[in-house]
Amino acid sequence: MTTMIVPLGAALLALFFAGGLSVYVLRKETGIPKAVEISNSVKQGANTYLFRQYKTLAPIVVVVSIVLGLAINPMTALTFVVGAFLSALAGFIGMNISVRANVRTAAAAKHGLTEALKVSFRGGTVTGMMVVGLGLLGVTLLYNYTGSISEIIGLGFGASLISLFMRVGGGIYTKAADVGADLVGKVEKNIPEDDPRNPAVIADNVGDNVGDCAGMAADLFESYVVTLIAAMLLGIGLGQSGILFPLSIGALAIFGSIVGVFFVRLGKDRNIWSALNKGIFATAIVSAILFYFIAQSLFANPFPIYFSALVGLVVTVLIGQITEYYTGSGRKPVREIAEAAQTGAGTNIISGLSVGLQSTAPTVLVIIGAILAAYYFDGVYGIAIAALGMLSVTGIVVAVDSYGPITDNAGGLAEMTNQPARVRNITDALDAVGNTTKAVTKGFAIGAAALAALSLFAAYAQATHLTVISILNPRVVVGLFIGGALPFIFSSFTMRSVGRAAFSVVNEVRRQWRTIKGIMQGKAKPDYSRVVDITTKSALKEFIFPGILAVVSPIVVGFILGAEALAGMLAGSIVTGFLLAIFLANAGAAWDNAKKYIETGKFGGKGSEAHKAAVIGDTVGDPAKDTSGPSLNPLIKVLNMIALLFATLIVAFGVL
Repeated sequence: MTTMIVPLGAALLALFFAGGLSVYVLRKETGIPKAVEISNSVKQGANTYLFRQYKTLAPIVVVVSIVLGLAINPMTALTFVVGAFLSALAGFIGMNISVRANVRTAAAAKHGLTEALKVSFRGGTVTGMMVVGLGLLGVTLLYNYTGSISEIIGLGFGASLISLFMRVGGGIYTKAADVGADLVGKVEKNIPEDDPRNPAVIADNVGDNVGDCAGMAADLFESYVVTLIAAMLLGIGLGQSGILFPLSIGALAIFGSIVGVFFVRLGKDRNIWSALNKGIFATAIVSAILFYFIAQSLFANPFPIYFSALVGLVVTVLIGQITEYYTGSGRKPVREIAEAAQTGAGTNIISGLSVGLQSTAPTVLVIIGAILAAYYFDGVYGIAIAALGMLSVTGIVVAVDSYGPITDNAGGLAEMTNQPARVRNITDALDAVGNTTKAVTKGFAIGAAALAALSLFAAYAQATHLTVISILNPRVVVGLFIGGALPFIFSSFTMRSVGRAAFSVVNEVRRQWRTIKGIMQGKAKPDYSRVVDITTKSALKEFIFPGILAVVSPIVVGFILGAEALAGMLAGSIVTGFLLAIFLANAGAAWDNAKKYIETGKFGGKGSEAHKAAVIGDTVGDPAKDTSGPSLNPLIKVLNMIALLFATLIVAFGVL
């Protein structure tokens, strides 16, 4: 237990810090009653959706835990349930503070940009600290209780499975509402994005929270947990130090993240993105310094393992810069997409596809460099530590991401309650940067997923005693093709689900405008709850099959074609899943910011033909960046976690 004091203390510190920030945010004024009323509607809609989602998932968790208990052992089943619970809890708590911080951010905007940034970012930090605190606490306590790393693999699987469903369900919800609201409101009626006359506006705001906040929190929670477990598994050969080091750098990065939070402040240039970047860079620098001391205390030669951890921190910074270049508002790629909208939606979409495809190249080069460097420093264990070095700063990264939906909702509240232009200008500025932070965090999540999946892949190879996987083996080739196809099939289902749900939303919005007289004149109130109900039911109906596909695929391939074929499938899914996720996320974010770039007055501004074309491009990008792209992160990790869980059984009973 003595060796667990540092990670246990850091986990509790993260949760305590999150609690303190929650009190700080909740003590802020809520503003005018109308904004509070709308915010409460968003909060109610978000909670209703999450509770119904958890109710739908509960039987799945029970069935899977029974299967794990019978097929593997009861302890794995227990840790699976704990992982599922903690993943759901991280998303739930984070989302609940976000839906309370939105109205307080709108109220804080009356007092200036500095105060509004402080409230929104600290609200987002609650989610970040909850993610790393609960993740590190769960792994530390269960490892200390069981004394066996293999028995806590179930914790990672539980987190991965819940993350997959929350990412898919939340993504379908948020984009069905967003696409429906934009297509009818902006294109057909030429009204603003958050106009209260739009019946889909509340569902759209709810979606920001269940998708970008709860979904992202669950996603990075499971990445954090499974990478911790994979690094500990691969470190067994190095003795207790190899097991303790991953827990220690996770703990020390929490201290770094807390320090980084206080570096987020506006400079003389009043640049919000620069302020947020200060926090990320400060966290990376402080963590890098602390990592050296823990490496020195645990290893006779600390430099190989220390340099591996530094590789992960460097990757975090580089991927953030690459993503910001391709998706940032006003950057050359985004300007080119906006310019292409002048000749219609077709050229706008073509330009966006080009940017998304191109963005894969530099991101892949960074990951390639990280893999080669980490392997050079400390072999396969070095790759796992590089992945963990990257994910160790999850606290500050999730804080920056959760800032996005808070400011998005704050801007909506300011518009729906007709706040003065001075307030709107502040919330608009915060929201514009929020689009960039969400895009950068998606890039981080995708890169982290790739490195985490590689760590799990190495652990699977170790568990199945595979030292060589020959592509001359036809079973391996078949596995490669199956794995390569899975991300495309999965994305097809999730994107089609958004299309079907958005179709229902569009028809409902049109119906209300047609049958409820006086909505467009502001004399009648739309039935917001009807659209919320439609999107909730659609998301819960559509998210089951993609999850089942992810769970069943590795089991079928492993037991029918064998361990080598499954290894091929995992390799194929990592490569295509990683590339497809980058493409979808960056193209979607670039389309979104191209639309917002035009809304600043460029190429005719709001209501122009270029703007309408850009809105259509944005609606194409919505399910790409917020549903299909992000959902590929948990997909590739679920595939690898299941393979690792059933590795022993596949070796013993595979190839039927």
